[in-house]
Amino acid sequence: MKFLIVGGAGYIGSHMVKMLAKAGHDVLVLDNLTTGFRQSVKYGRLIIGDLADINLLETLFTQNQFDGVMHFAANSLVGESMNNPAKYYRNNVSNTLNLLDVMVRHNVKHFIFSSTAATFGEPEYVPIDEKHPQKPINPYGASKLMIERILQDYAQAYSLNSVCLRYFNACGADPEGEIGECHDPETHLIPLILQAASGRREYITVFGRDYPTVDGTCIRDYIHINDLCSAHALAMDYILTGKETGALAFNLGNGTGFSVQQVIDVVNKVITEDNCTLTIKDGERRPGDPAILVADATQAKTKLGWQPVFADLETIVRHAWAWEKKQIKKDTK
Repeated sequence: MKFLIVGGAGYIGSHMVKMLAKAGHDVLVLDNLTTGFRQSVKYGRLIIGDLADINLLETLFTQNQFDGVMHFAANSLVGESMNNPAKYYRNNVSNTLNLLDVMVRHNVKHFIFSSTAATFGEPEYVPIDEKHPQKPINPYGASKLMIERILQDYAQAYSLNSVCLRYFNACGADPEGEIGECHDPETHLIPLILQAASGRREYITVFGRDYPTVDGTCIRDYIHINDLCSAHALAMDYILTGKETGALAFNLGNGTGFSVQQVIDVVNKVITEDNCTLTIKDGERRPGDPAILVADATQAKTKLGWQPVFADLETIVRHAWAWEKKQIKKDTK
């Protein structure tokens, strides 16, 4: 089959492109490279362009018969969204509408949307299932929720079948070491810790040790990038085969939370084998950081047949560490 992967040069998108290509599918990548990297597109064909360019979208859909579209392109920094909400509503909402409208005009009916646990806001209970109220507390989460609601209306009005996948904490790297996590600036915990371990960063800061958790640090649900991508592939197959129609949504996580200190402990175990050490500093709590965020992914497992393969935290860290060591070698050449 032929798929358009929007944002396919980014962290999640590039892993998705590889998985689809390895499965024998024809993949076209659309990315403006503002946060993605050309070198991350190891498979498929890359078109450099933006969803704001409606003429480009019309050309792509005229020249290609897509079976489905996966959409990963979005601004995703919570703090930035608070300071510059216009950027988030313009890119995450308006530009996505451009894509959806072109899909409707060209009768492409299958869409997988990269959503987020940020649509839920402060958790009222954990683990968080699909019935949990969605009350985002920042423009980033609000922008994603707007698209979720738009997709419900597009399903009813235009018969556009979609699946929104709400991630918790994507992490890890390609087990074969071809691609991995690259953000500038980096904001995710595991690569930040590993950069401190490798010497690319001076230290790692733990923001708060007074949360009501087992060791006082925040607990999060970490999901390996390959497991995340396998859920996307299963979701696309689910709607392509007509097992269910309309606008669907699933939460994605391992269902097990690990504290910041537990992640640090596992990293210390792994990096010791390379005679590396880690400098840790303690900081104050950050506003808006819930104590615990853990997903209930029962629906994804039941309906999609999804099952995480790399649920073990040490395996996740080892894959990410192998990628980080490759970056060190590049920097020293």
